[in-house]
Amino acid sequence: MARVLALVGPTGVGKTALALALAGQMPVEVVSADSRTVYRWLDIGTAKPTLDERRRVAHHLIDVVDPDETYSLAVYQKQARDAIERIQKRGRLPVLVGGAGLYVSAVCDGLAIPDVPPDPAYRQSLEDRARAQGWQALQRDLFTVDQESAARIDPRNVRRVIRALEVFHATGRPFSEWQKPDPSRAVECALVGLRLERADLYARIDARIDAWLTGGFVDEVQGLLARGYAPELPSMSGLGYRQVAQYLKGTLDLETATAEFKQATHQYAKRQMTWFNAHANITWLDAATVGVEEALSGLSIEV
Repeated sequence: MARVLALVGPTGVGKTALALALAGQMPVEVVSADSRTVYRWLDIGTAKPTLDERRRVAHHLIDVVDPDETYSLAVYQKQARDAIERIQKRGRLPVLVGGAGLYVSAVCDGLAIPDVPPDPAYRQSLEDRARAQGWQALQRDLFTVDQESAARIDPRNVRRVIRALEVFHATGRPFSEWQKPDPSRAVECALVGLRLERADLYARIDARIDAWLTGGFVDEVQGLLARGYAPELPSMSGLGYRQVAQYLKGTLDLETATAEFKQATHQYAKRQMTWFNAHANITWLDAATVGVEEALSGLSIEV
């Protein structure tokens, strides 16, 4: 019997809203499974639950580090497991909520994750090579040592390609070999996925981005830059933050930045669905009509 409910699916599909609805009927606490909400002051562009929502329902692993601090999947896995254990001891149901497939898998599948600290000199050498020869050069390097990771990682996401190469450089083992399920470390999860027709999802994403841009997102990015958080930081390279930073720098007009933000988010949502569709143990529901009773129907969950 599962002791963790995991709500998964693409960005903008309504996972947080369903988690809050569940909290109205069950004793739950939310454990975020998102690679961006861990950063303080990145609020609007990460769709972070509001302070009022966090007062209503306890949320964990939100605002964990500053934007210029290092945060890894291995650290997340440990912190998420610790949070789940504390929630269960209080007799409440942990609800893992997020669209970061690796973060969900780290908890539910117990991925064996290399605890390899960043190697600044090695990273700099690869970043220099990418600037001089293009991202294709690093993609070729990764394909040579780890074909599985090369096929899975977006080659234009230079930061992730560098991380895969860094792990191989430090351990001598392909990154993909490390990211294998370890049953002894797995947490028994009941996985519920939310999805929409692609056109409906993209329309919802676009409307949300428009609301963010009229609701203070540009000011949020400007404030982060004013605090000294460079656009090159991993935290600032996320969807929206990169494009708005370019607008504020003057290299993109707002219309172009908005269009690129939306297109990049569509592509990200598509990659998320590809990831989750490869997992046969997810119960998929229509986000347009789902309610609490349907989400829990047929699940064996212990509170």
